[in-house]
Amino acid sequence: MLNWIEKRTGFVSMAKDFLTEDVPGGASYWYVFGSATLFAMIVQIVTGIFLTFFYAPSAATAWESTRAIYLNPYTHFLLAVHYWGASAMIALVFLHLLQVLIFGAYKSPRELQWVVGVLLLLVTLVLGLTGYLLPWDMDAYFASQVSLNITGLAPVLGPMLQHIAQGGGSMGTATINRFFGLHVWLMPAVLVLLVGAHLAIFRHNGAAGPVVEDRRTLRTGPFWPDQLFMDGAFSFIVFVIICFLAFAFPPYLDAKADPTKFFVPYPAWYFLSLFGLLALVPPEIHLGPLTISLELIATIIVPTIFLLIVLLLPWLDRSRTRSFAARARLLWAATIVVVVIIGLTIYGQATTMIKQAAAPSSPPESVVLSAEAATMPAAGSPGTVTAANSGMTSTQASATNGNGVKVFASNCSSCHGAQGQGLPGTFPPLANNPVVTGDPNKVIGIVVSGLHGSISVNGQTYNGQMPAWKGTLSNKDISDVITYIRGSLGNNHASAVTEAQVAGYKP
Repeated sequence: MLNWIEKRTGFVSMAKDFLTEDVPGGASYWYVFGSATLFAMIVQIVTGIFLTFFYAPSAATAWESTRAIYLNPYTHFLLAVHYWGASAMIALVFLHLLQVLIFGAYKSPRELQWVVGVLLLLVTLVLGLTGYLLPWDMDAYFASQVSLNITGLAPVLGPMLQHIAQGGGSMGTATINRFFGLHVWLMPAVLVLLVGAHLAIFRHNGAAGPVVEDRRTLRTGPFWPDQLFMDGAFSFIVFVIICFLAFAFPPYLDAKADPTKFFVPYPAWYFLSLFGLLALVPPEIHLGPLTISLELIATIIVPTIFLLIVLLLPWLDRSRTRSFAARARLLWAATIVVVVIIGLTIYGQATTMIKQAAAPSSPPESVVLSAEAATMPAAGSPGTVTAANSGMTSTQASATNGNGVKVFASNCSSCHGAQGQGLPGTFPPLANNPVVTGDPNKVIGIVVSGLHGSISVNGQTYNGQMPAWKGTLSNKDISDVITYIRGSLGNNHASAVTEAQVAGYKP
């Protein structure tokens, strides 16, 4: 049988060449991170495929289908393995890149191998980010909203990218569908292609081996059986740790996403350093007439510069050898960066926990999974927010036209709240807002053209991105919803806005 396969494929000889290939310096546990990362990726793909059998990606069904997964002990364990497997895979990619950096294995002729590895880290982070939203619970919704708002801060293309990712001006079924498509199809396909390229380049260049002055002094040893045993043993340990964490600490399912409520999200650990950096800097500083957005610098500019430096590291490092002495400055700089990232992560966790302690606590999971919770309407699903169930009183509903209520419920309430209360730090309140009840032409301009950047309302700063509704809503819809907002939310009692005023608006 093996001869038959060999004559037609050559697989047997290729496997033999691979297993008997010499490993520079002999087998070592320093080399296990790459194989363990590949193993973690296989775990993620297998568990992810099975989870798609039970998950329904829409605002009306995402939380419900996730709840059903939790109620079955087997699918619950499968989900928990997928959850902890994601953390393991990201941690292993970090460790693998750090090990390559320490050994100087990014230097010629392995520059492209390093670049592909960095791209693999980025794709893995995107997989974690897109998967975080899919349960569609409170934490998933608000943490993803923060990520989308950060995307919107990017100059020029930021607001457009946020609008595309959300599938509109607010999060809903379109957002879940886009994140689900990225998480299940596009990013895994890119990941597999990059892994294939990474392995092909590795096979072409061979292992870099340990750092020595004279490679001729290195002893060698075949990949089989010692290195394969080490790779397999470490991967098995990783799998045991994942299964233990999945059994002992399964992920918590929060209440169904409700954008009208106040909630402090807890981001995934691999984004805590970014949250810590955000918590350290004020939104903006004013230098005379000049306003500098520190949020833009912290969330877009600094990470982009850092990424470019990491990608170009093989060309920026001008040392001629891989020796530690020749690369001492680089290694010290890398140590400082790692320490700063760890410090920001700890600070981000501490500040998030303080904010969560001051906010309303989440209900116990037993309550979340109860039959009563399953009957709650899904936020963002069509028709779920109406005058009858959005928190509006009958007086508020009758004080304006029905179309204004409908337009507000479908397009505004997911960000500004069912009663226009807003979301602290992100979306300003529409109720009791002097700008809303002030010059109607200014309000029309905000709705028609959108609003970007930090704004101050009643002494509070908000940084959410307001989409331009021109072309999405008709002039009548815009006039009706502005009339409703100005005359019915909170203590607002301003004059109505006509369709003619909207049509005649000029910036």
